[in-house]
Amino acid sequence: MNAPLPLEARPGLQSLLPHPALWRGADGVAGPVLASGHALLDGVLPGGGWGVGQVSELLHRPGHGELTLLFPALRQLTAMGRSVVLVAPPWPPYAPAWAQAGIALERLVWIRPANPAEAMWAMEQALADPAPGAVLGWHAGMLADRAARRLQLAARQGTAAAFLLRHAVAQSTASPFPLRLAVAGLPDGWRIRVLKRRGLPLTAPVDLSRDEVHDALAGVASAPAGAGCVPASTARLPGF
Repeated sequence: MNAPLPLEARPGLQSLLPHPALWRGADGVAGPVLASGHALLDGVLPGGGWGVGQVSELLHRPGHGELTLLFPALRQLTAMGRSVVLVAPPWPPYAPAWAQAGIALERLVWIRPANPAEAMWAMEQALADPAPGAVLGWHAGMLADRAARRLQLAARQGTAAAFLLRHAVAQSTASPFPLRLAVAGLPDGWRIRVLKRRGLPLTAPVDLSRDEVHDALAGVASAPAGAGCVPASTARLPGF
């Protein structure tokens, strides 16, 4: 039996390979990325960072320091003048902690939707807008496949790095998002398992110590901030 021809040698396919909409498994990344600020983590993320124009899914237990992993990237964005949108976080964002991480508080937008459906709609609108550099949304439990695909479509239309932080959901639950990580706290840091990514699968976890995370934020001067939380937008969103 003759061996199959490689893709590059098949008639008609050669002209399709350079198309930007075509992703190949060996490529590992399909677009621009934002460095996470953690060398070990960047080493396993496709392209060496968080995907821009896509949704990165983080499974976690709220309150275990998962946001600390995102702080270096968010700091980078606010330093560039980009805004960071927070949709339905489980607790009010503590302003001094964000300022200590070097994140410009005036670039934070906190949205408190009335219900999960409104939260997904708000996240869609933020992702489709060209202004935000990152959109973070929190969701508990199951997420309808249609809602997930709408988020991914909105992310592709914008220029933001999107993060969906989910809890109370099984790691085996199907997901249309190209990147899924499970983040768990350790006594002296965090363990990150790459459950799904573009390119080759990864079975070994990535362990980040608190010292390594601290090093990623080293040299950041504390920005002035009063005690309290980031002001929230409590107005009802249009369309509901």
